[in-house]
Parts: sequence; C-alpha cells; structure tokens
Amino acid sequence: MITVGSLVPYLGGALAVSGVAVAASRRRELLHRWFAWAIGVPLVTGAFWAGPAGAAAVAVVVGVVAAMEFGGLAGLRRPDRVVLAAGVTGVVLAAWLSPGQVPRVLAVSALALAALPLLGGDADDGGRRLGAGLLGLAWLSVLAALVPLGASGLALFVAVSVADIVAYFAGRGIGGPRLSTLSPAKRWSGTVAGAAAGLAVLAVLSVLTWPTAIAVAVGGPAGDLLESMVKRGAGAKDAGQWLPGSGGLLDRIDSLLLALAVLLVLS
Repeated sequence: MITVGSLVPYLGGALAVSGVAVAASRRRELLHRWFAWAIGVPLVTGAFWAGPAGAAAVAVVVGVVAAMEFGGLAGLRRPDRVVLAAGVTGVVLAAWLSPGQVPRVLAVSALALAALPLLGGDADDGGRRLGAGLLGLAWLSVLAALVPLGASGLALFVAVSVADIVAYFAGRGIGGPRLSTLSPAKRWSGTVAGAAAGLAVLAVLSVLTWPTAIAVAVGGPAGDLLESMVKRGAGAKDAGQWLPGSGGLLDRIDSLLLALAVLLVLS
C-alpha cells in the first residue's frame, strides 16, 4: 500500500533533477515555476503526511482560492463567489468528518447558489449566474476526494503534473494536429506522450490500475480543455496572476480536478 512516506524520495528526486534541468535552461519562466514547486510540494506533502485532517486542510485552501478564481472568470458577483467557496469547503469537511452527509451538503450548497439570483430578482442574469455557480460547485467539489484517497490522491496529482509537463514540451517539439480549437497550442502528439509519461509515473509509484490510468490519460487532458473553454469564454489567458509560472491556482489543478472526477466515477 502506498504511503506519503514512500512518495517522499520520488518527490525529492524529481525536484532535484528538474531543478538542475531548469537551471541549465536559464529560462526565467521555468525558474519561477520551479521555485513555486519547490515551496509548494513540501508544504502539500507535509499536510498529507498528517492524515485526513491535513488532506482536508489542503483541499479547503485550494478549493477556496480556486472558487474565487473561477468566480472571476465566470463573472460571478462577490456573494456568489463566497457561497461557492463555502459550498466547496462544506463538501470537503463533510468528506472528512461525515462522508454520508456529502450529498446533503451538495444539495444545500446548490440551493444556496440558486437562492441568490432568486431573492435578488435577477431576471436578466440570474440563469447565467446559477449555471456558472453550479458548474463551479460540481467542478471544484471533487477536491473532497483527496481526503479518502490520501497518498493515492497525491500520487495521482504527481502523475497528472508530469503528464502536463511532458505534453507541453512534446507537443512543441513534435507538432502535428491540434488537440482542440479550445486550446490551439495543444497537440495530439503531446497528449499521447504526456499520457504515456503519466502512466509510467503511476507504475513507478505502484498505483497503476485501469481507473487511475483512464483518469490520467483522459481526465487530465479533458480538465485542461475545460478550463481553456472557461477562460476563452471570459477572454482571459490565466485564472490569476499570483502564482509564478502558472498564472493562478486553477491553472495548476485543472487537470487534477477532472482526473479526480473520472477516478470517482470509475471507482
């Protein structure tokens, strides 16, 4: 059975090797991104080492930040963003403290999102606000799966992240047909190469099963395209500007979110 402790040597080795490669490239963007990883990976790993409480804390923090970023992209009003963040937080806490209450918390959160435009009498924009809020709730609430998954969830994130990186460089180097008009820079060659790299990581970390394989190979790229669709609709390049080399936090976890959703369905 995989544990957080068993992942530490792999994570440390990956940071060391990537650090050397990034330093050799002398590319400022890659250096910024590596420093963000060098700070974030130990913090997240330490939290997961603390068990379900730590995983829940990570999921709550990530969920609140991502909800605010999504709200900005979707043009949600501040009350909508606050209710969305509260709903995601409630789902994560329920997954930790009372898993049987997760459906009820989801339902209450959806009703709260619906109540805002209804009580405000927003006939002009209420439907769009509600649709966007429900999309955000469904999309971000899968972070709650990190609580029961524990180390396996962390391993899934590592695999998805490696797949993203390989897909980026392989797509640029190999070229070929575009993956989707939603993201013109992405190529089928990169997606296939990234999927192969992600599956290799799952195998090395001893978490390769057919559900995790499909989650990484299909869910990861789909999550990236989903965020690209939202960003193109908003006319934005990134979900935020505060995370060096990645834009916003949602830009960093978009692939993980759909990978988690696929894993939940298949499990």
